[in-house]
Amino acid sequence: MTDHGVSVGGRGGRLGGDGQVLMPEHAVRVEGLTKVFRGRRGGDVVAVDDVSFAVAPGGSLAIVGESGSGKTTTARMIIGLEQPTTGRIFIGARERGSGRLGSRERRRLGREVQIVFQDPYSSLDPRQRVSDCLEEVLRLHFDLSRPERESRIMELLLQVGLDERHAGVYPRALSGGQQQRVAIARALASRPRVLILDEAVASLDVSVQAQVLNLLADIREQMGVTYLFISHDLAVVRQVSDDVVVMRRGTIVERGSTDHVLDDPRHAYTKALLLAVPRRGWKPVRTRLLDSMSADPAPGEAGDAPAEVDDTS
Repeated sequence: MTDHGVSVGGRGGRLGGDGQVLMPEHAVRVEGLTKVFRGRRGGDVVAVDDVSFAVAPGGSLAIVGESGSGKTTTARMIIGLEQPTTGRIFIGARERGSGRLGSRERRRLGREVQIVFQDPYSSLDPRQRVSDCLEEVLRLHFDLSRPERESRIMELLLQVGLDERHAGVYPRALSGGQQQRVAIARALASRPRVLILDEAVASLDVSVQAQVLNLLADIREQMGVTYLFISHDLAVVRQVSDDVVVMRRGTIVERGSTDHVLDDPRHAYTKALLLAVPRRGWKPVRTRLLDSMSADPAPGEAGDAPAEVDDTS
């Protein structure tokens, strides 16, 4: 896998012999990640099976595949919402511990990795004004005075294309695109090294998608944050990622630079996904491969286990 990206100024680095800060080789790395769920009617469901990949600091990796491919379960393990059955997760040079995370470990992880979900409205507290939503994260992670928090809130809003007019409103008063911008601002408030975007533009219309994707590109250039982009939309993936891994039924079937994988796919499943991308004059035709997948259901994105509620802010 190619290691694209810029260095992130000294965060989590170590000192070299000449006193300069050396950055870890990868912002995030997973090795042999496996997740097995116990089925409701007996039997195990392997949602993720021996998955390994790494992303350089400031890089952007897309994990693509249909629903049930295991991509979201992989993201949930990295953020700490699910615990791996086996495998190792590294954020920078630090290996994340196994087992359930304590409050101190969750807080530390929240300063390193954040996630933006598909539905911004359901991920925001409808009883909180936008400014209160952002201030809550700042209080949790930083020792700032009230004026410093207010200044940082304005900085975050401007960074995502909003302003002081939006600070005092509730999520219901915002459009879907504005809600997602607030969700992105909240994720950036803790200054994370890694930002996971789980179908973050899938619920937005095409014009708003383009605005949010441009915003994400600008944020990455300005902050050097590393993106892990979870998506089924290959057209979107091309715009935001340097590299891509393609997952099917919990395993990686193809990986490489985004241009190489999308322009010259090797695996039949990747080719089938590309054939399903709408284009001018496109008529939907089911391929034999995708038909066979429908006849043989893959494990769900969160397996057969109920979703675990956790606060990674």
